[in-house]
Amino acid sequence: MIWTALKQRSKEVSNRRITSLFEGDTDRLASFTIEWDGLYFDYSKTNIDLSTRNLLIHLANSKNVGQYRESMFTGERINFTENRSVLHTLERNTEGPEVLIDSKAINKEVQQAQNRFLSFAEAIREGQVLTRKGTKFIDVINIGIGGSDLGPKMVTKALTPYADGPRIHFLSNIDGAQTFDLTKGLDPETTLVIVASKTFTTLETMTNALQVKNWLTDSLGAEAGKHMCAISNAREKCLEWDIPEERIYTFGEWVGGRYSIWSAIGLSAAIALGKDNFEQFHEGGKSMDCHFRTAPAHGNLPMMLALVGIWHNQICGYSTRAIIPYEERMEYFPDYLQQLEMESNGKVVKFDQSEIELPSGPVIWGGTGTNGQHAYFQHLHQSNIITPCEFLIGARGHEKSNLETHHDYLVANCLAQSEALMCGTLSEGKQNLPNYRNFNGNRPSTTLLYKILSPRVLGQLVALYEHRVFVEGVILGINSFDQWGVELGKGLAQKIYPSINDKNHQESGFSKSLVDLISKTHEFRENIN
Repeated sequence: MIWTALKQRSKEVSNRRITSLFEGDTDRLASFTIEWDGLYFDYSKTNIDLSTRNLLIHLANSKNVGQYRESMFTGERINFTENRSVLHTLERNTEGPEVLIDSKAINKEVQQAQNRFLSFAEAIREGQVLTRKGTKFIDVINIGIGGSDLGPKMVTKALTPYADGPRIHFLSNIDGAQTFDLTKGLDPETTLVIVASKTFTTLETMTNALQVKNWLTDSLGAEAGKHMCAISNAREKCLEWDIPEERIYTFGEWVGGRYSIWSAIGLSAAIALGKDNFEQFHEGGKSMDCHFRTAPAHGNLPMMLALVGIWHNQICGYSTRAIIPYEERMEYFPDYLQQLEMESNGKVVKFDQSEIELPSGPVIWGGTGTNGQHAYFQHLHQSNIITPCEFLIGARGHEKSNLETHHDYLVANCLAQSEALMCGTLSEGKQNLPNYRNFNGNRPSTTLLYKILSPRVLGQLVALYEHRVFVEGVILGINSFDQWGVELGKGLAQKIYPSINDKNHQESGFSKSLVDLISKTHEFRENIN
C-alpha cells in the first residue's frame, strides 16, 4: 500500500539532514524547484528526495487526482453532499470551453453577471452613479462574513498600490463594537453599503446590515436605498430591503463562499482597484488553471505544493503549517488560507462515508515577516515541535527611492530565515556554543518567489492555493467544497439567543455548564457599575 510505503520512507529518512541532500545531489535545485510564468517555487529545503517524490506522485495518481480535476473544470457535481458543481474556475475563464449545468451552457450567463457588477464598479469610480445629493461616493462598506469578507478584504489590502477608487471598509463581526467603531468615522451622505450574502439570511451579515441601514436611514430617510446594493441570489429579500433591483448582483450556486472572490463578491475590490486591475487578477487565476490542468505532476505547482503538504502532515505528522508572506500588504493572506484549507479539508468523513484514518489536514496559521520574527520564530527555530514554513516574497516592492533599501532588508530576512531553519548552528565551527545558543536546524520550509505583487500575480497565488487544497482533499478522499460543521454552532446560537436576550426565558435540553454560563452572564450584567 502506497501510504504504508510513504510512512516507511518517513521513518528511514527521519534522522537525515536536509543539507546532506544538497551534498549528494548536484542537481537538487534543478529537480526540486519549479519556475513557471514569473513564479519560482523552491521546495529543496524539505526532506523529500526523488524516490519520495515518485511515491507521492504515485499516491496522487492512485487517487485519480487528474480525473477529479477534469470533473471539477467540466462542471460535474463533485460537491456530492450538496449535489452541486464546483465552478469558481469558470468565473475567471468564461471564454473557455462551454460548461453545461443540467444540459444548459452557462458561460454567457456567467460573463453577463461579471459585466454587470464590473460596470457598476466603474460607474461608482467614475462618478456616473452618485449619492442622493449628486456627489461621488467617498467610502464603501462591505458587509459580509467568511469568504464574503476575507476574499475582498485580502485582495484590496494586498493590492493597495493599485487601489485608486473610493475607500473600502469591511464589516464582518457581529460584535457591535466593530459596527460602532466603523460608522462613527464615516458620513452616510457619501457612503455606499454593499450587503454580501448569497441567501440574505446569514445571521452576522444581516444583523450588521440592519444596523448600518438604520444608520443610513437616520440621515437619508426614505432615500437610504440609493446608498445600498446587494450581492445575493435572494432577489425578493433584497427588494424587501428597498435595494433597487438593478443593484442586486448574483453569482452561481456552484461557487462556495471561500472561493467566491472571483464572482460578484469581489465587487468592493473591483471598486477599489478598477475593472482592468480586477480582470488582471482574473487573468492570473486563469493562467494557473491552465498550468494545473496541463503541466506534468513533477512540474505542476499546485500538485507539488499539495504533495509537500501531504508529506509533512499526513506522513511526517507535523500538525501545523505556517504561512509567512514577507509582504506587509499580504497581512490577510494567512487568514484567507486558514479558511480556505481548514474549512475545506477539516473533516473526518470520506467520499464513501467512512472515517478518514489519517490527519485530515494541518492547522494553518502565520503572519507577515518580519513581524513574526519577533513573535513566534523562537518557537519555529528551537521548539521540539517542528512546523513546516511556507515563505512568500516578491523580488521587488512597489516603493522606490530611499524605500528600496527596506525591501532589500525584507528579502534578506526572508531568505535568512529559511536558511537558518534548515542549517541551524550545528555546522563545523559552531560546536562550542552553549546549548541554549544551539539550533539543530533540519526544519523544512518552502519558498515561493515572484517578481512583484501585482493583480495578476495575486490571482496566480490565490488559484495556486485553491488547487493545492483540492488536490489534498482528493488524495484524502474528502469533499473539500461543503462545510456542514459550520452550521452546527450557528444553529445552536439561534437556540441560545432567547435565553441571553431575556433572563426569564427557559429552554430545555441545555447542558448544566451552558445553563450556568447563561445565568452567570445575566448576573454579571446586573452588576456592571
